[in-house]
Amino acid sequence: MTANKQLLAQHGDELFETARASGVQLRFEAAVAGVIPIIRVIQESFGVTEISKIFGIVNGTTNFVLSEMAASGAAYDDVLARAQELGYAEADPTEDVNGADAAAKMAILARLAFHTSVTLQEVRYEGIESVQPDDLAYAKELGLSLKLLGVAERREEGISVRVFPCFLYRGHPLAPVEGPFNAVMVEAPTITEVTMSGPGAGGVQTASAVLGDLVSILAGEAPVHETRAELPVVTDVTSSFYLHLEVADRPGVLAQIARVLGDNEISVKSVVQRGLGDDARLVMVVHESLESRFFAAVEQIGTLDFLRSSPRFIRVIEEEFV
Repeated sequence: MTANKQLLAQHGDELFETARASGVQLRFEAAVAGVIPIIRVIQESFGVTEISKIFGIVNGTTNFVLSEMAASGAAYDDVLARAQELGYAEADPTEDVNGADAAAKMAILARLAFHTSVTLQEVRYEGIESVQPDDLAYAKELGLSLKLLGVAERREEGISVRVFPCFLYRGHPLAPVEGPFNAVMVEAPTITEVTMSGPGAGGVQTASAVLGDLVSILAGEAPVHETRAELPVVTDVTSSFYLHLEVADRPGVLAQIARVLGDNEISVKSVVQRGLGDDARLVMVVHESLESRFFAAVEQIGTLDFLRSSPRFIRVIEEEFV
């Protein structure tokens, strides 16, 4: 039994092969999502289900920080210090806030869900260090809440496994998950969608998950994960984005930005204009497009002479469950 997510994410192939060769079980429920029994559910309850997507909030530290920033308007550094005082963040929170912790967990979940080898090196991840309080303030006007999301999903070409800050609309089941809680959603054609949530960290919660593994071992043997296919990891996927631009207050600015977006086949869903003079800014949400097209558009917008700082952007999930 182990609760070491990085060990599994980086050396899973060796560990699973050793367990199979030795005829023993390998249990690691405590490695992902704290007290939520997501590992056991994937391996046993959905053992013969072809999962199409698994995603969610798998890091309690970042969820607490983003929740507090949204509620209080406080700066990132101040809220992170508060999280450390409360024991929600480590003395060195680097792997939490830069996304590496969540990336290791998503590598494990993707391996189990898709029966293929996925290593930490194949997971693209981003953190929350650059999130600004005004991003969260504008998000409220647009009906959005910010989460650090892990996503593993089947694509026509293979699979995509990523971790990134992401805005969700209020109708999304993960939007109301606040504080140090985790929540994981599993989607498949045969089950539609299942959501599980609960405390994502803590000594008692981790102990509960470890003891759950012990009970499972005592109850009888379970099959060790086996790789059934080698699925390529896809990197250029489609996303919607929030785009924050600090601009000069003069005519024609919005038209030029819209032209660049249109040239890259990106359409605008909503726009908020705020401030005058040196405080003028445009905040918009664009519809889903290939990320490579959006990044090309942002690079072009960044060269326009009326921009007062580099563009900021955060992914948005447009899907709502109502």
